Amino acid sequence: MLKQELATNNLDAFWMPFTANRDFKKNPRMLVGAKGMYLKAQDGRDILDTSAGLWCCNAGHGHPKVVEAIQRQAAELDFAPTFQWGHPKAFEFAARLAAEAPGDLDHVFFTNSGSESVDTALKIALAYQRARGEGTRTRLIGRERGYHGVGFGGISVGGMVKNRMWFGALLAGVDHLPHTLNLEHNAFTKGQPEWGAHLADDLERIIALHDASTIAAVIVEPVAGSIGVYPPPVGYLQRLREITEKHGILLIFDEVITAYGRLGKFMGSEYFGVLPDIVTTAKGLTSAAVPMGAVFARKGVYDTLMGAAAGERAIELFHGYTYSGHPLACAAGLAVLDVYKEEDLFARSARLHGHFEDAIHSLKGEPNVIDVRNIGLMGTIELSPRPGKPGERGYDAMVEGFDRGAMLRVSGDSIALSPPLITEAKHIDEAVEIIRGSLRAVV
Repeated sequence: MLKQELATNNLDAFWMPFTANRDFKKNPRMLVGAKGMYLKAQDGRDILDTSAGLWCCNAGHGHPKVVEAIQRQAAELDFAPTFQWGHPKAFEFAARLAAEAPGDLDHVFFTNSGSESVDTALKIALAYQRARGEGTRTRLIGRERGYHGVGFGGISVGGMVKNRMWFGALLAGVDHLPHTLNLEHNAFTKGQPEWGAHLADDLERIIALHDASTIAAVIVEPVAGSIGVYPPPVGYLQRLREITEKHGILLIFDEVITAYGRLGKFMGSEYFGVLPDIVTTAKGLTSAAVPMGAVFARKGVYDTLMGAAAGERAIELFHGYTYSGHPLACAAGLAVLDVYKEEDLFARSARLHGHFEDAIHSLKGEPNVIDVRNIGLMGTIELSPRPGKPGERGYDAMVEGFDRGAMLRVSGDSIALSPPLITEAKHIDEAVEIIRGSLRAVV
């Protein structure tokens, strides 16, 4: 194909991420606009956003306060480096985030995505152990079916098989806890399942195998999200906290999905009453208006790295990104924090929990539904796979949902729901009825 021909084929050049490129480009689902709870399809139809984009547009689409802040910042200061320099909004944003975070999670390192936040958190954990004289602690513990982004660190500690199998040996010195989903005990549970806290005790087995002196950190999602919403069993996260504290191991919560109101709180750790040592965030941080992530570290972690450096002019952490604390992202994030507060979106999310729960559990008994799970304003409808064709039924449900007027987020044969926090009961009901119709249409 000639270059000129390629240039005129608008769909061919873009290698789409996590997408069946060949099928999409035969029957594209193109979005050309967005406002509030709805996206605009290329054919002019309104498409209900049932998943806040990719779990990220928590304040909805096109909020005028956020749009204005980005436009104003672009005209004032489009970029400033944060390597040995700074700009006021980066410090203001970090301070406001630290003030909202629970406990002494009062130091913030800016990244550009959840994947970068995870790799940053893992590196901080390794550097912290070395700085406190425990340089043998290099092992990292993740969890089966966990999703921690697509960096080599994140897919190494992650446990989604398709994300790992194509890329070789990955990082050495990584082990995994068992996942917590068990349909025999927990199918159609509303909120946290009662069964499964004992699965956290497998960490003691892993520690006995490797010895605590070799383990730097454990990383888990408080609620596993991308695999299909696995709420933690009652007491599970508390048990992980007890074991990690006992053995001098850092506990990292990956809250790229659960932070910023998804569970009705600033962070999911507040919802569960567990304070980790490091928290990774992104997505709702700027409501996805400008890409950005943020890693929160407890005071002791930060102070240890500051104290280990050789003098005040020494760099304490040899890590960062060109766009760490980008001015446009900071401006967007500050505006989003204002929107969250002024519109009381976290409390609104919490108030809608009951209606959301009842609505999605009404899908029990629909064709091929084998489980419904929910916590906060996130949930999933799990479908039985077609024999020998895992993921195909979920894919067809997604396509059918688009035809019926909704963007459905699917992971294999699970339909995940995480509507923007501006959602109303009528939007939840609309989403559930579209899903109901789609399930009945897909065999």
